[in-house]
Amino acid sequence: MPLGRFIILVIIVAISGFSQGMLLPVIAIIFEEQGVSSTINGLHATGIYIGIFIASFFMEEPLRKLGYKRIIVIGGLLVIVSLVGFVFIQSILFWFILRLLIGVGDHMLHFSTQTWITSDTEEAKRGRTISIYGLSFGLGFAAGPLLATFTNEHPHMPFMICAFLSLVAWSLVFLLKNEFPEQSTEYASISNTVGRFIQVIKIAWIALLPTLAYGFLEASLNGNYPVYALRTGLTSSDIALILTSFSIGSIIFQIPLGMISDKVGRKKIISTITFLGSTLFFIASFLQSPLALIVCLALAGMAIGSIFSLGISFMADLVPRSLLPAGNLLSGISFSIGSIVGPFLGGMYIQFVPGGNFFHVISSILFLLFVTTMIHKQEKIQLHS
Repeated sequence: MPLGRFIILVIIVAISGFSQGMLLPVIAIIFEEQGVSSTINGLHATGIYIGIFIASFFMEEPLRKLGYKRIIVIGGLLVIVSLVGFVFIQSILFWFILRLLIGVGDHMLHFSTQTWITSDTEEAKRGRTISIYGLSFGLGFAAGPLLATFTNEHPHMPFMICAFLSLVAWSLVFLLKNEFPEQSTEYASISNTVGRFIQVIKIAWIALLPTLAYGFLEASLNGNYPVYALRTGLTSSDIALILTSFSIGSIIFQIPLGMISDKVGRKKIISTITFLGSTLFFIASFLQSPLALIVCLALAGMAIGSIFSLGISFMADLVPRSLLPAGNLLSGISFSIGSIVGPFLGGMYIQFVPGGNFFHVISSILFLLFVTTMIHKQEKIQLHS
């Protein structure tokens, strides 16, 4: 892949991460201060991921017909218009619809850039390349929650900043030449998306679990934890720093873990980091000091923050190249399922389990993934080009 094109794609993903990292805590804090229940607050946070889930079933064919660039252009425009919409109309229902639309637009961006990158990267360098992709998203996601501090001064300011930065990044797309996914004769008998989905699941179901777990983790941590933290006496500034510390921790180890996985294998790395992540979130459940939480979540971010990009690399290792669009879509679907379930269950847990610690939920999910990965018997599959 040409360096210039790769840099532009990385910038686009970073701004997408920035908008997602801003939306979850900012809206959660606004709703909490308005007296909206934690269950409704958590359910509302699923809007962006419901949009991702719905869009996933209609992305593959448009990508094959329109190409990577056009899908990015359409998705970016949808995100920009939706972000501007938050400024003009304040309504729980309308904001939910805007979240749905941002989910659709963001998924168009991620699916197109992700498939473009994985298709043009050789296996020996895949972990490193996808980790850079994940790093760019993580950098944006780490900066996003910092805008939560502006809600005290002007609740519309975070949305306006995101819309402007998205517009700048979106304009870079027009510098790229459009390309199309590989039209291989392999699996030519599978003429529909669902059929290709089934083939990917048969081959690489284990690689879809990390993206599902990361969706649960990311959405519940950013959508539910601000509510839980406010009720335990932390301030919005404390929350912004705690969430940012997790993202910064994931940034630090994103590329090293990707490079190590190229050498020792994705399965070993995924099983190791899920165990460490589960342990660190369990430890965090006993901490009350903001500084201690910042340190613990930074360490948790170092351990588990790369799980999404590792899951993508794992999937790309297992499936034939002609099935990569379907594989990337399924990764997005698994991520959105985790993201939909996470805030809803997290909100219910906060509301209906008196004295329950929110971090126990995340710790349990990561431990289940650790056990599943460890007991999975990975078959040696012949890769196709």
